Amino acid sequence: MIRSIIACLFLCPCLFLPSAPALASSTSAPVIPEPMVFDMIRPLGADRGELEANVLALAPLSGEPHVVEWAPEVEYAFAKGHAIEVELPFENGNLAEFKLGLQGTFGTLDNGRAIHGWQYLGVYDRHEKRVFNTFLYMIGQRFNSRWSALAMVGVGEISPGFTSDKDALLINHSTFYDVDERSVAGLEVNVRSGGRRSLRVTPQWHQKLGQHTNLQFGLGVHKARFDVARPEAAARLIREF
Repeated sequence: MIRSIIACLFLCPCLFLPSAPALASSTSAPVIPEPMVFDMIRPLGADRGELEANVLALAPLSGEPHVVEWAPEVEYAFAKGHAIEVELPFENGNLAEFKLGLQGTFGTLDNGRAIHGWQYLGVYDRHEKRVFNTFLYMIGQRFNSRWSALAMVGVGEISPGFTSDKDALLINHSTFYDVDERSVAGLEVNVRSGGRRSLRVTPQWHQKLGQHTNLQFGLGVHKARFDVARPEAAARLIREF
C-alpha cells in the first residue's frame, strides 16, 4: 500500500509543471501556504530580512509510550529567495537533535503561478551521536485564487557509512484551499521509505490570529513501521517579525 502511495505522490509534482518548463518572465512569487508537519524554511521566493519563530508539536492519541515531539525553530531569509533555520527537536523534555537547514529558490514557472527550489537539512542525532543529511526538491503551484499545492521529493538520513536501514526516500504532498483571507484548509501527506518507513496523513487548518501571528492545527493518522496506524494531534504556532 505504501509503495503505491509513494508512486502516486512521486508523479504529483509532474502535474504542476507547465508544458514548457522554462523560467517565467514574472519574478513575483505565488502565495502558497506552507505545510504544517514538514515545515519549509520561509516560503519559496521570500524577501530578504524575513524572520520567523515557530514551535511544532506532535502528540499521539493512543498507544504507548506517549512521546510528544515538539520543536522550536528560528528561520531567517538572508537573501532574496534564500533562507536558513536552526531547529531543536525535543522528545517530551529531552533534546533529541540539533538541526540546521538551508533553502533556496530556483525561480518561477508558468508565468509566475508556480515556483520551485531546494532544501538541505543537517541533523545531529544526540542518541546515535551521528550526523544525517537530507536533500529535497520543492515545487509549488497556485491554480487559482482558492486552490494551491506544494510537493517535496528527496532523500534523507544520509550519513557517512550509512546502511540500508537509514537512507530514505522522503515525499511530502500538500493541497490547500483558501477559505478566506485569514483561513486555509489543507491536507498534508508525508511518506518515508527505508528502514524507518512511515506514512502520516494530516488534515489541517491554518488560522491567522493577527498581522504577524498564525496558528496551524490538525488531527490525522500516523503509521510507523512495525506499528498500527494511530491517531495523532498536531499544532504549530508561528510568529513573524
